[in-house]
Amino acid sequence: MDFNPHASSYSYFNNGNASGSSSHRQSSGPSSSSGRETDGAFGGFDVIAWYPKHQSCQRYFVEVAQHSYPCQALAAFINIKLPFQRMAGSSNLSTGPTPVRLPPPFRPHGAFHPPPHPLAQTQPHHPTMSSYGWVSLYPYIRRLVATGLDAPAILHGWFGDDWECGVGPQHEQERRNFLFMAKSGGWATVKQDYDMVADECIPYIQPLRKICEGELEGAEETWSGWLAMEDWMLGKRAPLTARRGSEL
Repeated sequence: MDFNPHASSYSYFNNGNASGSSSHRQSSGPSSSSGRETDGAFGGFDVIAWYPKHQSCQRYFVEVAQHSYPCQALAAFINIKLPFQRMAGSSNLSTGPTPVRLPPPFRPHGAFHPPPHPLAQTQPHHPTMSSYGWVSLYPYIRRLVATGLDAPAILHGWFGDDWECGVGPQHEQERRNFLFMAKSGGWATVKQDYDMVADECIPYIQPLRKICEGELEGAEETWSGWLAMEDWMLGKRAPLTARRGSEL
């Protein structure tokens, strides 16, 4: 399965309609001929329509994915703690996994059965999203991108069926940020930026995989706009090639 980095969710929110499209990518950022944001839409991206999909990804990651063995194994390999692991040292013990008592098994009257082991009558009950409060998915997206593990199958396994719409925009932008980091600093600078706390340092950084020419061209155009920003070449001073998307 080939990975198209532009297969994100921008067109999903085109004109505020939550309808799928064969062409996922519409725009890499806000752009509007009217220069105004209306009804939560910033250019071609509707934040109001996007947010429920993002919440769906949060719930799936917190309530399902992080408790699965494949997710835990991959998180250990790229050295990043999952939300339930971050809560392990919390003083609020009520938010951790709690045992659920099952009803006793049926036994015919008069038959002898040895008492079951106490652990056989319990099973883990994972906390819901509300037990965690706010959980940001962005650190996990950054770590997957920087380690070259941002394949669609992994993103789907971590964030659920709505990943293209719910985290696709952040995924696409983080790939671009990673390109910018590589261009503006050396290996040590990039690794330092993607390191987290001391015990969650990124074990390695990997060049972007499955990148297409269109993604590179979009990054080059945005990078040129940033260079113009550094030289105060904005508004009427902006180069003609960069002025089209800068008049917000």
